[in-house]
Amino acid sequence: MAKLGINEKSLPFQMSWRDKLNLAKKHGFSFVEISIDETDERIERLDWNKEQRFQLVRDVYETGIPIDTMMLSALRKYPLGSENPKIYAQAYNMCKKAIILAKDLGIRNIQIAGYDEYYGSKTVLTRENFIENLQRVVDFAAENQVMISIETMDDTFINSIAKVKKIKKSVVSPWLQAYPDLGNISAWPENNPGEDLTEGLDSIIAIHVKDTLAVTSNTPGKFKNVPFGTGNVGFLGLFKTLRRLDYQGTFTIEMWSEKESDCINKIENAHDFIVDLLTESGILIEV
Repeated sequence: MAKLGINEKSLPFQMSWRDKLNLAKKHGFSFVEISIDETDERIERLDWNKEQRFQLVRDVYETGIPIDTMMLSALRKYPLGSENPKIYAQAYNMCKKAIILAKDLGIRNIQIAGYDEYYGSKTVLTRENFIENLQRVVDFAAENQVMISIETMDDTFINSIAKVKKIKKSVVSPWLQAYPDLGNISAWPENNPGEDLTEGLDSIIAIHVKDTLAVTSNTPGKFKNVPFGTGNVGFLGLFKTLRRLDYQGTFTIEMWSEKESDCINKIENAHDFIVDLLTESGILIEV
């Protein structure tokens, strides 16, 4: 039995947390993924006081919809591999705060993007800094019993589960795993996404579900805001692969519709599209 969740950035931006959780419940989702993105407003969540944290815990308990995962995409702005010592330190401190917040809110899994450097240049040093800083993050996460998972990205540094597993050879810990994005691993021509899932199954603890347009020799691909069913992701084949492998983890629908006027329609359409394919593939979803 698998669980289907939705990321916060798919839900209407102006809604309170209680309303977001109730909306997710109404539309058939089992959990929500909280976003700590690059905006100051969401980074400030890392410094919530006890009452703010407790209020969200109350909302979770009273709605019955947990926040199982956290997307720490603020690390694009403060990358773990930065050559700037100040940013390098900020990235680690941000992760420490995220781990404590997750512990307080009952979040089991923090997803970090597989970037050594996002806006700046990539070098041998940014790779080594990423591994070094990641080791410190994973050690702190282990102390607090919170999982760190690397997402496969729209970037060649870590764009497959196989590359996550290579990093895991340098940072050896059961508290570091993979959070593959089906859209991202499908978009890169060097990947065979079915094989990547098969060979990486023992590292997968959660899966992001979105559609993408593939990278080609003439186009850079498109990794965001591709409506489900209009991209190149072979969802049915990938879901059947996961069914054969007896994957029992979570699926999280990922969209960026939070400020769009048709946000609710997109939520409904995405849910129905993915549930129909999961059902066809033989994967049972918790209701």
